[in-house]
Amino acid sequence: MLYYCIFGRMNLTDVAKLKELLLQSENIVIVPHKNPDGDAIGSSLGLQHFLKILNKKAIIIVPNEYPKFLKWIPGSKDILNFEKKNGTALELLEKADLIFTLDFNDLSRTGRMEGVLKNASARFVMIDHHQQPDTYATVTYSDVHMSSTCEMVYNTIEAFGETEAITKDIATCLYTGIMTDTGSFKFSSTTSRTHRVVANLIDSGAENMLIHQQVFDTNSPARLRLLGVALNNMVILEEYRTAYITLSQEELDQHHYLKGDTEGFVNYGLTLEGIVFAVIFIENKEEGIIKISFRSAGAFSVNDFARSHFDGGGHINAAGGRSTTDLEETTKRFVSLLAHYKSQLQE
Repeated sequence: MLYYCIFGRMNLTDVAKLKELLLQSENIVIVPHKNPDGDAIGSSLGLQHFLKILNKKAIIIVPNEYPKFLKWIPGSKDILNFEKKNGTALELLEKADLIFTLDFNDLSRTGRMEGVLKNASARFVMIDHHQQPDTYATVTYSDVHMSSTCEMVYNTIEAFGETEAITKDIATCLYTGIMTDTGSFKFSSTTSRTHRVVANLIDSGAENMLIHQQVFDTNSPARLRLLGVALNNMVILEEYRTAYITLSQEELDQHHYLKGDTEGFVNYGLTLEGIVFAVIFIENKEEGIIKISFRSAGAFSVNDFARSHFDGGGHINAAGGRSTTDLEETTKRFVSLLAHYKSQLQE
């Protein structure tokens, strides 16, 4: 039987089933999405620390490398990289009897891990806030209105009646994910409930100033110079209230690009007066794709746009996509599509 919770807080049936699954499970694995961000890493580590309180050991396996600015988070040194420690990861996934999948709605979001997960004998628990969740999990806690998966992990701890047990490490992990996924609390998904959760996390030991510094104030000179290139490359299309940035592989290489260096670049487009749609196109010659990030302000759904045209998806105001044509052709196609959305972008 499948159990679903598709609203803010977990109901009693879901909580009971999750407790039952945990009692029955000895080998637990936690998996975030490929190219994990602050919410994916924060929610995974926060859940791992909480499971320890329940006397359950869980291993986090990330599909690939993640940014350096997240590697200070408590417990991150023990995260297993599927690409780098493939043999060990495969063994753990084969032995797993319970797998938590966090911050993604479809196993395809795990890249090279997808086939392994689809063939796993373990039962699954999904905790996620993206649209259109798949049905692979025994327990699915999904709510597209949530600020972050970290807020949902907090809700899970609350549903277990264990908020008083939240440690400084748990609070730090969850605060980091909420902060990064809400754009430092400025996105529309940030609710009064989100602020109450954050307040509780601060009371539990999360040092908000230190967390902000660790995430945002550790830039390398090369990253700042790359940001300068990105801003110089920005194209503003006032007619469509749109701004887009391109970064070629050559530009990335010239500035010694490291994973996470372009995090947040796309948001600069939305700081322009009158712009409601911002995009960044990043060339990845190793994978043979153009990686795309979409952001919007207001009612324009970048989730629908990404799903319809660029093999992607996400949230109403934040989504990702990809293109297999070159950088020039991809941007030309993007611009040509805007005429079909002009009325929506003017609203």
